[in-house]
Amino acid sequence: MELNRLENIIGREFKDRSLLLRAVTHSSYANEEFGDPERGNERLEFLGDAVLSVCVTEVLYSRFSKKTEGQLSKMRASIVCERSLSEAVKKYGINEFLMLSRGEEKGNGRNRASLMADMMEAIIGAAYLDGGIEAAKIVVNTCLSGTIEDCIEGGLPADSKSALQEMMGKAGEAAISYEIVKSDGPDHDKTFTAAVYVNGREMGRGIGVSKKKAEQSAAAAAIEAIKTER
Repeated sequence: MELNRLENIIGREFKDRSLLLRAVTHSSYANEEFGDPERGNERLEFLGDAVLSVCVTEVLYSRFSKKTEGQLSKMRASIVCERSLSEAVKKYGINEFLMLSRGEEKGNGRNRASLMADMMEAIIGAAYLDGGIEAAKIVVNTCLSGTIEDCIEGGLPADSKSALQEMMGKAGEAAISYEIVKSDGPDHDKTFTAAVYVNGREMGRGIGVSKKKAEQSAAAAAIEAIKTER
């Protein structure tokens, strides 16, 4: 794999390239090639999710001294959501470097939004381990500066959970809660089913490769159901 080409795209040369290699290794590939899905990028994705949030929060906090916590939270959510991350990955061709099992490859996993977003988070996590928060900021600024500017200009949609909260807020007081109602598959390839409830009534269900993504999918289903009812 031409990791130097990937480094050029993300704007950061790694001291420990094994971190970058792991960041682009999906658990399905690790399981197929090594019999160990834990050698995939899921732990780096977990770390990168938090680091990305810190990097984006700092940018927004610095640029908008008069916006409220709620406004900043909505902006951050639209930048770090699956759709925004996957679009950035596709734009720069970073998905070309994703290492997948033969089954995932045949199933067009390389262009699946959830896998692309997960890889972006894993790369940010790897950069953080390799060079600290400044290294992570370089990757975020290189790959997501356009996304951040689009958000600032109002060109990004809110994530589904935030959009549902806003929709129900306009309609009056509403208690929104989420529940993971089912999980399927082996540990290295689980899918989750989430349900969303509005004032105790189930309004939608969604499936995702993580609990967070399942909840987003459920919120999107609820929004469509509410629009249909109206």
